[in-house]
Amino acid sequence: MAKAVEEQYGSQHIKVLEGLQAVRKRPGMYIGSTGPRGLHHLVYEVVDNSIDEALAGRCSKIVVVVNADNSVTVTDDGAGIPVAPIPGRKDRRPAIEVVLTTLHAGGKFEGKGYTVSGGLHGVGVSVVNALSKRVDVEVYRDGHEWRQSYERGKPITKLTKGKPTKKTGTTVTFWPDPDIFDELEFKTDILAQRLKELAYLTKGVQIVLRDERPTPPDEESFRFTGGIADFVKALNTGRETLNRVIYFEQAEEGREVDIAMQWNAGYTDSINTFANTINTHEGGTHEEGFKKAVTNVVNRYARAKTLLKEKEENLQGEDIREGLTGIVSVKLRDPQFEGQTKTKLGNTEIRAFVEKAVNARLAEWFEEHPTEGRRIVAKGIQAARARLAAKKARDIARKSAFDAGGLPGKLADCSSTDNNSTEVFIVEGDSAGGSAKQARNREFQAILPIRGKILNVEKARLHKILENAEIQALISAVGTGIGDDADIEKRRYGKVIMLTDADVDGAHIRTLLLTFFFRHMRTVVEQGYMYIAQPPLYSIRFGANEVHYVFSDKERDAILKANNGKKAQIGRFKGLGEMPAEELWQTTMNPETRNLLQVTLEDAALADQIFVTLMGEDVEGRREFIQKNAKDAFVDI
Repeated sequence: MAKAVEEQYGSQHIKVLEGLQAVRKRPGMYIGSTGPRGLHHLVYEVVDNSIDEALAGRCSKIVVVVNADNSVTVTDDGAGIPVAPIPGRKDRRPAIEVVLTTLHAGGKFEGKGYTVSGGLHGVGVSVVNALSKRVDVEVYRDGHEWRQSYERGKPITKLTKGKPTKKTGTTVTFWPDPDIFDELEFKTDILAQRLKELAYLTKGVQIVLRDERPTPPDEESFRFTGGIADFVKALNTGRETLNRVIYFEQAEEGREVDIAMQWNAGYTDSINTFANTINTHEGGTHEEGFKKAVTNVVNRYARAKTLLKEKEENLQGEDIREGLTGIVSVKLRDPQFEGQTKTKLGNTEIRAFVEKAVNARLAEWFEEHPTEGRRIVAKGIQAARARLAAKKARDIARKSAFDAGGLPGKLADCSSTDNNSTEVFIVEGDSAGGSAKQARNREFQAILPIRGKILNVEKARLHKILENAEIQALISAVGTGIGDDADIEKRRYGKVIMLTDADVDGAHIRTLLLTFFFRHMRTVVEQGYMYIAQPPLYSIRFGANEVHYVFSDKERDAILKANNGKKAQIGRFKGLGEMPAEELWQTTMNPETRNLLQVTLEDAALADQIFVTLMGEDVEGRREFIQKNAKDAFVDI
């Protein structure tokens, strides 16, 4: 038989997605994902509009409410979204309707409605509208209340004029669309961290978060009169500090920079950058200008005060930044970000602007605070000595990952060399390592057993860290190198998976590993290659053929309740080493049936604070953190 002739590609195959259909068709392009990250991003998009009002000087209070039905209401006392028709448009639709139903529509493109803003591409609130089952908007402006409702991006009512009012502002309530999102439950701890960060960055503005789901409702309020100086103090809580917080700001036509910084006795730096309140966690030109200027200022001061002798080399940037906690927040009229994700600032003129400001203002501070200045230089000199001592150890980390001589002997490698499809399991102990080696698929799964608990890198300098045999094995196996030398393209695996027992010791080992990766191989975490395996806690058997593997007491109780009356045989897994290889494969290692948790880095400042709290010297802070979060933790008693 002759094959059917394929229809020739033509104009009939071209489909134009009108209005907000493109957003609903490809939501990940606009909010990152349809999982929890994307769900919470909806709240941030609405709040960012209120923050823009605050930056423009028109808003002093923002209230975010998670309602009992898991909808979210955001209210501000800004000017209110305009309601009059946009001049020059033929359809004469109200401006608010255009803003909520049209991509790239807003008051932020020409710098007239807003001098600076975070929502630059005009897609924020329209994307929320597109991805919500329903949106209700109330506006208070022009002496009246105004209301309109939408369903899945389309208006279902006309804009109606309500009773007279003297107040101004906007209230947006939205219900995320269950057809779009994998889950619909908002986590208030995630929302609280971003809202708290925004309160630091918009000095003096009050942001309230209320959760109506529990009884009585939970409420937190954030307002920081010290702005980012308070932010730095919070980040350094529990650390021994070397100086008072340094704060200064500089402004010129169309741009301004706020900087707060403080050195502590730790061994790592924490520089967090923002542009128009957007967290630029990949840095950019503002971070480059800041780092260059700090290096120059400290070296010039050290030379002028003869703290560095004539024959001694200048301190390197990494020496000077050891123990530095800094916030760099720039506001500018026309920021250029890399894509809608807004993670890296590209404006070249900002580099010179920030560098000039830091050169002048930080140099003044050093001259006015000689005791603290000398203390900072002394720490940099100590860091330089430690850097030189670590040079040989660094050579271990720089070895090619594909050089067999550089691989640890305990690594049971896989046969494939495709660094996108392979994965390495970091397994707790030789016993569990043996089970994992029997269970794995040798084609694409490697096993690296580690003995006991690795060094707590929060309390050690690099040369001590790299003397640790287990850490040497980790670096060699992963292959990227560490710190500034890290190259993600040299990774040997597409997934780095922590596989530890589901008990307190296993959780501690995971925390030690995460601390190491966050501090010294952060790119592995930032780019989404880090995972946590989820071994089951229990097996529940009903009869000879029905078996359920469950991962929490809550899940166990739910299955027992659902099978009320059936005789159940419950087995508690005591450790990976005692789990049969076939069962370990099926429940934890088989890509078709396992449940992996991806480790993401939404907020470097929050992560830094958590690692300092959990792994640092502040015992009281650690106790408070554990008490606050104990309800979310598994405790093995």
